[in-house]
Amino acid sequence: MKKIVYTALVATFIILSGFIYPAGIKIAKLKYNGGGDWYANKTSLPNLIAFCKRNIDVNIQSEEDIVEVGSADLFNYPFVHLTGHGNIVFSKQEAENLRNYLIGGGFLHADDNYGLDKFFRKEMKKVFPEADFVELPFSHPIYHQKYNFDKGLPKVHEHDGKPAQGFGLIYKGRLVCFYTYECDLGNGWEDQDIYNDPENIRQQALKMGANMLQYVFAN
Repeated sequence: MKKIVYTALVATFIILSGFIYPAGIKIAKLKYNGGGDWYANKTSLPNLIAFCKRNIDVNIQSEEDIVEVGSADLFNYPFVHLTGHGNIVFSKQEAENLRNYLIGGGFLHADDNYGLDKFFRKEMKKVFPEADFVELPFSHPIYHQKYNFDKGLPKVHEHDGKPAQGFGLIYKGRLVCFYTYECDLGNGWEDQDIYNDPENIRQQALKMGANMLQYVFAN
């Protein structure tokens, strides 16, 4: 197992440096167990990728992949995205695999698609029992890449009327997971005709998504 993890980590660093995939880095949606709709927001990542290819300097492939939490293939992606509305369950092996991925240089963006919060926080305690999510200050670099978000995350959908919040898990000084809560950021990346959100809201969501990718690939 250690040899597999080490090999995968080496592959991750090679991917990040751009040597293996001249066509571009790939990102992935995270598939998890528990019955929650991990597959939600089918157009969100393709739209975010297309926006990034047009607007920021990132060499990224046009289609996202799907990767399971416990798979060794997880280490092939410097950025993975998790979303959904319901239950999440990580087995012991899956939690260990996700931990190894994150401490080895990977990055997880989790987007609460309304109803995810209590399940996601509980399962992430299996991954990092020693760490808690902390709300990132608006001065954090993730809010200030190409686009500046001086007031933090954009608010895409209202739901409970709570303010959008960005939480982070930090391991040895590095942000390894960014959790967007009460924001519906991924909904803002979706095709316009799905939610009929105003275009300025969609653009703010896409710009914040671009900031995340730029932050990950530049650090």
